[in-house]
Amino acid sequence: MIVEIITPEKSLFEGESTMIRVPGTKGSFQIFNNHAPIVSTLEKGVVTIRKPNDEEINFDINSGLVECKKNKIIILVE
Repeated sequence: MIVEIITPEKSLFEGESTMIRVPGTKGSFQIFNNHAPIVSTLEKGVVTIRKPNDEEINFDINSGLVECKKNKIIILVE
């Protein structure tokens, strides 16, 4: 999957991922390859990205929005 994490000021991350965990407004959830299309609001918490080499990267966010469509995930955060 291709993942982009974008703030109003800059791009925080762009690259390949095998799993993403986000703090959804109604609970944390994960997105894997070939996930159904989804749009969700995000609350304060941690976004975790697992890269193909199993390295995990964490980003603290205050709020945001995630969109997943055709193995492309865009996360807009504050």
